[in-house]
Amino acid sequence: MYILEFFKDVVYSSISILNGASGWLIISFIIAGLLHNLISPQKFQKSLGNTKISSLLKSTVSGMLLPICSCGVIPIGISMYFSGAYLGPVLAFMTSTPIINPIAVVLSLGLLGPDITIIYVISGFVVPLIVGILGNKLGKNELYIKQDEDEEVAIELEEDSLSFSQKIIEGLKWSFSELALTISKYVVIGMLVAGFITTVFPSSIIQKYLGNPGVLSLGSIAILACIMYVCAVGHIPFIAALVASGASPGVAITFLIAGAATNLPELISMYNVIGKRTVAIYSLTLTTCALVIGYITNYLLMGKATNINMSYTQESINIANSIMLNIPDSMKYVCSFIIVIFCIKAILPSLRKVVRNEA
Repeated sequence: MYILEFFKDVVYSSISILNGASGWLIISFIIAGLLHNLISPQKFQKSLGNTKISSLLKSTVSGMLLPICSCGVIPIGISMYFSGAYLGPVLAFMTSTPIINPIAVVLSLGLLGPDITIIYVISGFVVPLIVGILGNKLGKNELYIKQDEDEEVAIELEEDSLSFSQKIIEGLKWSFSELALTISKYVVIGMLVAGFITTVFPSSIIQKYLGNPGVLSLGSIAILACIMYVCAVGHIPFIAALVASGASPGVAITFLIAGAATNLPELISMYNVIGKRTVAIYSLTLTTCALVIGYITNYLLMGKATNINMSYTQESINIANSIMLNIPDSMKYVCSFIIVIFCIKAILPSLRKVVRNEA
């Protein structure tokens, strides 16, 4: 009986997490499809196909302006990578996009105050640059996708022969066939694992650890945040409530940064599509940076009174709600259904092969 209840809780948590990300995934598939054909591999190579700091700055800043979660950024980042961008700019983009965005900054300013928000904004800019630099330095075979000259010429000739509308149609076909099938199976698997972890480690346990500024607390929260599904916008009110009740500001911001930029669906997708070295660079660098930022935040702000102006808080929430894209619940279920269908379609060939072998 207990096992059945636990299984139900895991499924419910997985569905809730998938519903929160599925709408952004569909939107990201559309953006990735547009990028795939409207911006040629040659343009990507010229802009992001190098190890220059300027390329990392472009990726970081553009990512900071997009209010997309860490699951939603997967299709766009992988599309950039397969279109010719180097690993560093791709990782910088996939780090900055979920960590920080205009909506998160507005909420943070109102709910967490200017001190934590300043650290949050600086971290949202510096951490992606560090991840990008290490990606360029340590990435070997994963640094970029090598294409034959004949293949590049064929792509260029094909693009030149297509009209603007044809490029859009072909790009969307690619995104909702090849890319969607590749990403969806890893996302659904990651969501199931994330649902299991969320059930095993409920908010009450996280709250207990967040209230302790010790070494074990910082380390365990950074690791836990890396595998959980955390949305920067959605978790800021949760973090604010903890800080207001006396929780360590350093542990809170460690949880927010490490959790927003990493989760299992993203790590699993990155591992299978780009490579295990990329996952190691990405996750270890983020975890280390989150810990360092947590220590610095505690050093600067521990013992400092946290005064939250309730009128300004409500004003910040109103501003955030006015600029946030709210996907209706009915559409979330539709988008989740589509992602699951993509997942089933992707794994069917393997299942058929297994059945044939057993027969």
